[in-house]
Amino acid sequence: MSNRIFVSNLCLYGRHGVLKEESTLGQKFFVDIECVVDMEEALRDDDYRRTVGYERLCAIAAEVSGATRFNLIETLADGIAGRILDSFPAVSEVSVRVRKPSAPIAAVFDHVSVEAKRFRKADFALSLGSNVGNKIANIRSAIARLDGEAGIEIEAVSHLYKTAPWGKTDQDWFINACIRGSTSLAPQALLRRCQAIEIQVGRLPGVHWGPRIIDIDILYAGDAALQTAELTLPHPEMLKRAFVLLPLAEIAPERIVDGRSIAYAAARLQRSDGDITRLDDPYL
Repeated sequence: MSNRIFVSNLCLYGRHGVLKEESTLGQKFFVDIECVVDMEEALRDDDYRRTVGYERLCAIAAEVSGATRFNLIETLADGIAGRILDSFPAVSEVSVRVRKPSAPIAAVFDHVSVEAKRFRKADFALSLGSNVGNKIANIRSAIARLDGEAGIEIEAVSHLYKTAPWGKTDQDWFINACIRGSTSLAPQALLRRCQAIEIQVGRLPGVHWGPRIIDIDILYAGDAALQTAELTLPHPEMLKRAFVLLPLAEIAPERIVDGRSIAYAAARLQRSDGDITRLDDPYL
């Protein structure tokens, strides 16, 4: 769930501009801020601390404007937008418009303005698995749905792998794969998208580590280090699982997790015969 938070017509005084008169005399600037925010936790708990405070947004704009003099209001707008993204992990998108009503130009006008729009981009990887029904079709359906989601860009998909069950071994073999990409979604929002796609593909509640039509796990999302009831990042078991490490090593070998590259961890993982087989022809 995302909401939009606005600050409109914030008045700041600054000495921004190319001309000497602007740096000497200064003038008023008006700033509009629009943030796209993941609000599910804040709304669920009615908790102000989990949202983005208007007062803090105003303070950030004032701090950036007051810290230095900019020749370009484009630079001012971009600086405010960047600081907001750095300050609020729940913000996935921010637009900052800076209006300059007293620009020293020979024309009659209300104001001149610029707008900076910034998106949060984080690399991510997902592990997908299925051992019920048409396993390959389930994986492909989930990937296609992920690829159609706003805020998710898939950049690489591993081969499919036939793997032995892990954790609960008295069940059918799995098809597994990994994908890598970038996202503007916060980790919790990405999790909810993955859970929604699991339901769309046909997943039903079941036994932990038991048979499933589709399973989608977030392995990492940028540099996020989380440990909540819903989500732990990086995934705490990923370096122990061949069905994760081998496909992930195909598409993200240099990625560092817990001080080790994926390629290094995959090469040194203890395995048993027949635990994982790559399907060069995914229809086999």
